Amino acid sequence: MTSTEPRTSAKASASQAPAVRLRGVHKHFGDVHAVRGLDLEIRPGEIVAFLGPNGAGKTTTVDMVLGLSRPTAGEVSVFGTDPRTAIAKGLVSAVMQTGGLLKELTVAETVRLTASLFADTRPVDEVLTRAGIADLGNRLVGKCSGGQQQRLRFAMALLSDPELLILDEPTTGMDVEGRRDFWSAIRADADSGRTVVFATHYLEEADAYADRIVLVRKGKIVADGTAAEVKALAAGRTVRAHFPGADREQLFAIPGADSIEVRATAS
Repeated sequence: MTSTEPRTSAKASASQAPAVRLRGVHKHFGDVHAVRGLDLEIRPGEIVAFLGPNGAGKTTTVDMVLGLSRPTAGEVSVFGTDPRTAIAKGLVSAVMQTGGLLKELTVAETVRLTASLFADTRPVDEVLTRAGIADLGNRLVGKCSGGQQQRLRFAMALLSDPELLILDEPTTGMDVEGRRDFWSAIRADADSGRTVVFATHYLEEADAYADRIVLVRKGKIVADGTAAEVKALAAGRTVRAHFPGADREQLFAIPGADSIEVRATAS
C-alpha cells in the first residue's frame, strides 16, 4: 500500500458525489440483526477493504450496495443515486465468489456472450488483457483454475467500464499464486482511477492492496483507517482482571471483548 490519496478518473471527476454512502444502515433477517447502524462514505478513486470474520455483515452490506437487497432502515446511495439505478447506468460491476460461468464455453466465448447483453462495452480483447488472461481465450472455462476463473469474472465485470468495482471475498479458496496474480490485475486496473471496494477476511490481503481498511465486527464498524492504524487497533490482547460479583453479560458488553473466561477463586 503506497498511497491514501484516491485516484481520479475522468467520469468520476465529473461528479462530486461519494462513490458509496451509507447512513444509519440496519439490516434484519427475522430476529438476526446482521447490520447495525453503519455510517460510511467512500470517495471516488479509493481502494477500500471491508475486513472482518465470517458473519460480520460484510456480504450483507455488499448486497445492499449492489441493490440486491434493501436496508431495513437507513439509506444507501451509489454516486448520489439508488444502487439499482447506478447499476442500470453501468456505473457498477461486481466480482462474486462463485457462479455465473458455463464450463463448456471457452474464456473468450464467455466474455463475448456477456458483452452481447450490453448496448455498449469495452472490446473483448481489451478486457481479457486487463484481466491478465489474454493467453487463455481459447481455454475451456472448466479447464481453468479457480484463480483464472476469478480473473475471467473480473474481465466480465470490466466490460461496462464501471466507475465502481465491488468484490465479495474474491480470493477465497485460491492458492497463494492465484491470489497474487488476481490482485496484480485488480491493482493495475485500479491505478487508472476506478473505485474498488472488496470484502475479505484476510488481513494481509487488505494490508497489501487497500488504501483504506474498514474493520467490521458483528454488523458494526469498529475501525476505519490505514492498514497501520487498523492493525494497531486490531492487535489481540489478553487482559486478566478480578471483578468480584461481575455479571458475565456485562463483561461481554465491554468494547473489544471477543471472549470471556470466568474462573472461580478459592475462598
